[in-house]
Amino acid sequence: MYLDEQYRKALEVYEETKSVTKTITVLGYPARRQTLYNWINRKRILPEERTIFLGYNTEEHPRHPTLEQKLQILHRCFELGEVVQSVSNEVGYSTASIYAWRRKYIQKGAAALMNPPNERDRGKLIEGKAASSQEIGELKAKIQDMQMEIDILKETIDVLKKDQGINKTPLSNGEKAVIADALKTKYPLPLLLKKLIMAKSSYYYQKKRLCFAEKHKDDCKIVTSIFRNNKERYGYRRIKVVLNREGYILSEKVIRRIMRENGLLVKGRSARKYCSYKGEISPEVPNVIQRNFKADKPNQKWLTHVTEFSIPAGKVYLSPVIDCYDGMPVAWNVSCKPDAQLVNTMLDRATHSLPQDAHPILHSDRGCHYHWPGWIKRVEDAGLTRSMSRKGCSPDNSACEEFFGRMKNEMFYGRSWQGVTLENFMQQIEAYMVWYRDERIKLSLGGLSPAEFRSKMGIAI
Repeated sequence: MYLDEQYRKALEVYEETKSVTKTITVLGYPARRQTLYNWINRKRILPEERTIFLGYNTEEHPRHPTLEQKLQILHRCFELGEVVQSVSNEVGYSTASIYAWRRKYIQKGAAALMNPPNERDRGKLIEGKAASSQEIGELKAKIQDMQMEIDILKETIDVLKKDQGINKTPLSNGEKAVIADALKTKYPLPLLLKKLIMAKSSYYYQKKRLCFAEKHKDDCKIVTSIFRNNKERYGYRRIKVVLNREGYILSEKVIRRIMRENGLLVKGRSARKYCSYKGEISPEVPNVIQRNFKADKPNQKWLTHVTEFSIPAGKVYLSPVIDCYDGMPVAWNVSCKPDAQLVNTMLDRATHSLPQDAHPILHSDRGCHYHWPGWIKRVEDAGLTRSMSRKGCSPDNSACEEFFGRMKNEMFYGRSWQGVTLENFMQQIEAYMVWYRDERIKLSLGGLSPAEFRSKMGIAI
């Protein structure tokens, strides 16, 4: 805003120079050339020259005219036909304001032209009365959130044809994607997805699926028709042949997807999964050990199992008996065949060294070796108690499995067995078992080997 003295001085300089550029150069104002042109064209009325117009004194020219003043200006401009620019120059309000008043009057009536009650106090925050901008923002956010809820329910009813009592939680991701697409021009997509409880990746995946369904709508009808006409006996390959005969090009991938999404499956007897387990061949044996591998004395709990070693020359099998008392291999047998002789010979060696008053629990898995009559007879003759793991549950015999893992890490893995014969390899296994029993120290035994520990404790080996 410029003072009246500045306005008068600018007009005087302009009268002398007759140049807008020179006037601005001499005075250094106004900042815009258009402002000086407006002063020259409008011949702005100075305070001492102002008169009474529109029913109020222009010496108190209000920044915001009353409703009556606005209506009178609109009456002169758009009903009496006076030139808007002339009326603007006379009353002191811009043409833009006059046209804005006219637009509000046409859209919402005279009430839209009324000034707010405290328009003159705008920008003055009265303590304890006016709300802060943060509170206003929170209220606007709540209103937007409520409106979004209403629009989502409306789209659920209109687009998906759901009942009015629908809850958005059980909606599928495909239905949520349809609702989000219908409202994304009105609300930001992240807010919609948050309200619908849907991940952004899920939205774009569902949108891609919807695009596929729309793109292949006609293809779906043709594939379904071929499938139905042939008594639901054609798979995707034969359907493709039929389409090619008719000159209709469609890839096998698209045909498979159309059939999968529309449930077009050829009915037939499903192949039964092969299982070698034929049930127990002897009465079921309980799991007496129950993963409790601790023993208070020797020959109380024995563990046995069979493990395989595969080398280029062939396969070798080891069957030991491990005492839970100190982890000592009581007996073992090595063979090239996992037959009954492998385990029976091992059990004969173990029971031969067993004291007369010892009747340990012998725990194994449910392998066929431990169901054969020869094994069962040997166990009964020695007075042993049979215990077996549950079917397919290796942790039930984890202590024996741990022994095999330690053995293979120390003497089998990480070595090349190329050129080693089966006889030589079996000799190395025998040597390791003897070393493990007599020399390999165990920290749990105080740094002694199992044989040394038993000798120190006065237990016969």
